[in-house]
Amino acid sequence: MKIYTKTGDEGTTSLFGGKRVPKFHLRIDAYGTVDELNSYIGLVADQEINVGRNPFLRAIQEELFTIGSHLAAEPGKEHNYLPPLTSEIVKNLEAEIDQMDAELPTLKSFILPGGHPAVSYCHIARCVCRRAERLCVDLNQHENLSPTIIQYLNRLSDFLFILARKMSQELGVEEIQWRPKK
Repeated sequence: MKIYTKTGDEGTTSLFGGKRVPKFHLRIDAYGTVDELNSYIGLVADQEINVGRNPFLRAIQEELFTIGSHLAAEPGKEHNYLPPLTSEIVKNLEAEIDQMDAELPTLKSFILPGGHPAVSYCHIARCVCRRAERLCVDLNQHENLSPTIIQYLNRLSDFLFILARKMSQELGVEEIQWRPKK
């Protein structure tokens, strides 16, 4: 099988189900951003500090791939071949957030991204996650999405924020607090 098909040479692509849409279509933007997020999660997982978290981060990548496949499916058609999206994936994120948050000092100010490259990668992933969430919320205004998609992306950005804080703690680097000028 060749990697190139030449079917997109005129600026369109196919959804699962066969419908062709422009490559700038909101649905394409949404699942493309989820794919970008998945790449950044891979980068976060590859950080030495996250060796013990690697299975959980790889599971997130699998879940994002499932979400991407749902976003790439033509709306209004039955897609029995897609993996299911369950609320369990949201609950798993919440459990991880709660566990890490219990080990962190109380947040008393806004945190600026940085302090260590691994922490910065995590913040970049968080920002890409928020963009994916915004795109999916917008898409949901036009075509109904599974509520789990938006809930998951919302919780994943929270997870990535807490993970960045936890990584800072484990690396022994100070969080950079935002101090507004007076």
